[in-house]
Amino acid sequence: MIDEFLLLRYAHIIGAIVMGAGLLGVWIADLRSRQVRSMSLYSECARFVAIFYDGLVVPGALLLLVSGSFLIFLYYDGLGFLDHPWLVGMVGLFIFEFIEGNTLTRLHFSRLRRLSAEPENNEKINEELNETRKRLLPTFAHFLDLPMIALIVALAVIRPDTWDMFFAGTLSALAIAITLTFWITKIYPWPDRKHNDP
Repeated sequence: MIDEFLLLRYAHIIGAIVMGAGLLGVWIADLRSRQVRSMSLYSECARFVAIFYDGLVVPGALLLLVSGSFLIFLYYDGLGFLDHPWLVGMVGLFIFEFIEGNTLTRLHFSRLRRLSAEPENNEKINEELNETRKRLLPTFAHFLDLPMIALIVALAVIRPDTWDMFFAGTLSALAIAITLTFWITKIYPWPDRKHNDP
């Protein structure tokens, strides 16, 4: 007889792996896009971001959402999960990441892809793309994804009985994202229109 609990846990783990792989792919594609100066190369990086996001991140997140909801409903008596800080922390962070990823981050990358794919801008940086690329809030949200996912996994593995790890981990994730937002953009500044060398 098949153990439904093990099947749900397996689906949950697969969802986490798929989503994590997608986020890592988005991370690498975005980092590569900051190193290129040709718009055709940048456009290719933007397409890879969309492929990783739509092909891995979203399906992985949906699998996590479905399997996680069933696990909570069946094995934590619905609202009984509120007695477990690690589980409440995981759910809260997942909901935050799900909403942020499907609003701010998705809209930002979709706009960058649209601007870089326009034929007239193929090899020339356009001012709208230049200004969009420099926005700090979407960049910060993007760099927050991996530290937050790492925290969610840590909560799942360690399962602390107090909120200390949740708050310390959240503050650490925010600090990492802020550091990367300013450090990476300083290392790979987006070129202005006067220095658009291939």
